[in-house]
Formats: sequence, C-alpha cells, structure tokens
Amino acid sequence: MAVYTDVSEGELQAFLAHYDVGELLSYKGIAEGSENSNYLLHTSTGAYILTLYEKRVERDDLPFFLGLMDHLARKGIVCPLPVHRRDGAVICEVAGRAAALITFLEGMWMRRPTVAQCREVGKALAALHVAGADFPLTRPNALQIDGWRKLWAGARDRADEVEPGLVAEVDKDFFELTRDWPKELPSGVIHADLFPDNVFFLGQKLSGLIDFYFACNDFYAYDLATCLNAWCFEKDQSYNITKSTALLAGYRSVRPLEGAEVDALPLLARGSALRFMLTRLYDWLTIPDGALVQKRDPHEFIRRLRFHRQIRSATEYGL
Repeated sequence: MAVYTDVSEGELQAFLAHYDVGELLSYKGIAEGSENSNYLLHTSTGAYILTLYEKRVERDDLPFFLGLMDHLARKGIVCPLPVHRRDGAVICEVAGRAAALITFLEGMWMRRPTVAQCREVGKALAALHVAGADFPLTRPNALQIDGWRKLWAGARDRADEVEPGLVAEVDKDFFELTRDWPKELPSGVIHADLFPDNVFFLGQKLSGLIDFYFACNDFYAYDLATCLNAWCFEKDQSYNITKSTALLAGYRSVRPLEGAEVDALPLLARGSALRFMLTRLYDWLTIPDGALVQKRDPHEFIRRLRFHRQIRSATEYGL
C-alpha cells in the first residue's frame, strides 16, 4: 500500500485551482510504491500524478529531485516532469504534506524483464549519467556506508532472528567494505534506485524512468552495480549472466567504463546488496505489523549479498 495520506475531492480542487490543467474529472490512489502517497488524476487536459511526500523524504531535498527531472528532460531523458503553478512554484502543500503535480508517463514496468529490456536499461542508465553531468545542484548519498551503519545499529541485536549467523556475516561485510571501498571513481548524479518498477516499457521499447527520490551524487559504477542487483537475479535467486551481459553492454555502448570502475564492480555490487538488505531488514524488525509503511522481506538480498561475496572479477558478471 502506498497511500498513507487521504486527500478529499475538495482539497484536490483547491490545489488544482493554482494550475492550468483544467477541471478535475477523477482521481484514485496508486497502490504501488513504498515511500510516498501517490494519486492518479484525470483532468480535462490529461492525466497527472499527485505525489505527497511522506516523512521519509526531506522537504529540503525536493528542489534537487524536481529540478533534476526538469534538467534530465531537457537533455532528452524521458521522465515525468514537475508541473509549474501559475506563480512558477512546483512544491506546494496538500493535506498537511509537501506535494507536487507530475506529468503522467505512459507504459508499464516488467515483472519478468527480457534480455533485450535489460540492454535498454543499461543504455538508459548511462544516458542518465551523461545527461546529469552538468546538473548544478548536488545531494550527498545518505545511504553510503555510514548510513548503512546506522541501519545496522538499529537491527543488529535481532538480525539472527531473521537468518541465523547473519550478525557475524554482516559484521564481516562492514569490516571489508569499509577497508576496501573505492576512494576515487567517476561520479555524478545517480538514480540510486533503478529497479524494474521504476522503468516503464511500451512493448520492448523503454518509455521512461520514474521515481527520482533517492537520486544523489555518488559513483556511476555504484548505480550500475545496483542495476545488476535489481535486474539480473531470477525469482529463484539465481544470477542470469545473459541479462547482466546485455545490461553491461548496453551501458558501455553509451558511456565506456574506466578500468578502475570495472575492477571495483564486484565490491560495489556487494555494497549495493548490503544497502538494500539493511533497509529491508531494519523495516522488517522495527515496523509493527499493520503499519502503513510497506515492509519487504530482506531474505532475497541476503542471498544476493552472499552471491557477490564469491565474485572475484567483473568477468563473472559478463564483462
């Protein structure tokens, strides 16, 4: 469930009165997603998404997120666009929450992506990195190693309840990742959360990227490693090297990788798997059943983390 804040028809009409988007015809909550409240609106001029930013999104970060979407669109990246009010503002308030109206993007996300679609994702990620290189705003990645450590501090005491021996495993991960994490790699704006539900397709054609609310500045290769975790494991947790070969080839066809990025890829993929395992583990252990925040099982990323620990060279990913 991803509608945490109810919005009345009257509140919506008052909100839309500041925009040139026509008359409200219908609206409904969107169940998918886990961070914000989202509504699909139909007006006399078309379809829009109303996003209400919940407690996990800092209002001070919204100019970065929304400005980035504008910037990328101007550079040819297909993504939703913030709609400006008549007074030029894009950040408003509805039902006591910071909110923005966003253009609707046609397409659907793939629950079982094909090899060809993985190649298109790689190309789109590289194009995003190139297009965002001159974006003037910056935002540190709050979910780097220090951020992971805070999550681990809140979950460590009960982690062995989820998976026996997990505490010892993750303690060792932290030691090795802290010791070996790269200091200097090509970096810039990254998406940081480009999972299948954030990429839309029309048939085999990629129709756009959505959900930039984890975007930040970090290593490009870390973003690529996250895509390996997100796109290249099957439902049984086996690693599909055909898909990863295609994804990496698609990326390199737009932005070649430096040797240091290739060498670092196994460590970055391991770190990315730890990051997503920890956010899931923390929620799994600390959020009570029945709460509005969607909890996701950490086990699949425990398995992915164990897979990456065994990788010694990026050639094992298909490079």
